Amino acid sequence: MPSPLPTFHDVLAAAARIAPHAHATPVLRSGALDALAGCELHFKAEPLQRTGAFKFRGACNAVWALDDATAARGVVTHSSGNHGAALALAARTRGIACHVVVPEGANAAKRASIARYGAQLHSCAPTIDAREATAHAVQADTGASLIHPYTHPHVIAGQGTAALELLNAQGPLDAVVAPVGGGGLLSGTAIAAATLAPACRIIGAEPDGAADTAASLSAGERRIEFTPDTVCDGLRGTLGEPNFAVLRAYQVDVVTVPDAETLAAMRLLWQCLKVLVEPSSAIALAAILRERGRFAGQRVGVVLSGGNVDLDALPWERAA
Repeated sequence: MPSPLPTFHDVLAAAARIAPHAHATPVLRSGALDALAGCELHFKAEPLQRTGAFKFRGACNAVWALDDATAARGVVTHSSGNHGAALALAARTRGIACHVVVPEGANAAKRASIARYGAQLHSCAPTIDAREATAHAVQADTGASLIHPYTHPHVIAGQGTAALELLNAQGPLDAVVAPVGGGGLLSGTAIAAATLAPACRIIGAEPDGAADTAASLSAGERRIEFTPDTVCDGLRGTLGEPNFAVLRAYQVDVVTVPDAETLAAMRLLWQCLKVLVEPSSAIALAAILRERGRFAGQRVGVVLSGGNVDLDALPWERAA
């Protein structure tokens, strides 16, 4: 039976649960980027979160919500990088085992980070089906709890704490823009904003080459049969069922963005904000720059989701 969708109460509970472990990240400003975008931008700097991404929030909430007997059997997930590292560190904070299924060809820097935080890695073919099947096999072998990267209710609630902090610090905002892949961050953002700032519009930023969320919301049903083709490695996952339900319920909109514009925005953020962001994070600014008219003169929150870049394989040449 499906788990009930998280509520604002769950986001508040997550904030209290992760407070001893997660950073309350700063909100950054840039006059140069405001001028370029034609609006007032408030950047929630999740690259400064533990493990370098917002993912630690959800992973930490899920790990610490387990009862002691269940936690003792460890946790397992599948991840191309950021969630795996986050779950590994969250498991370490509780002293339990962590298994991460990593697809072949995953970002080398992110794979190394997962291992550095102490997880046991399991390789699989680079498909969603292979990731899911391998994770379930590891779960069956170990008895570990499966902490899905974006459909687990405690993960969704934990991700909502970034928007909770942003809106408490900078509200009221006219809009909040966040990246969307599987939908954990965006659905958590929508849940938090619906209570804290009901007039605030929530907008997802999605790569043209992995635009299943935009297609699903347009069709009124999940459209997840696609082969991702994007430099945004963290946004290649398919939209989860509970995430889709939340996004529909809260009437979230999505802007799709070509990779070239995302990489141009990534470079702008490095230059103007002086924060290391990855493509999957920079896409939020790229969406605003792509649709300046929608945000003109407004106060806009931007969730910069992470900064785990492979410095030996910078993608600038693809922006040409």
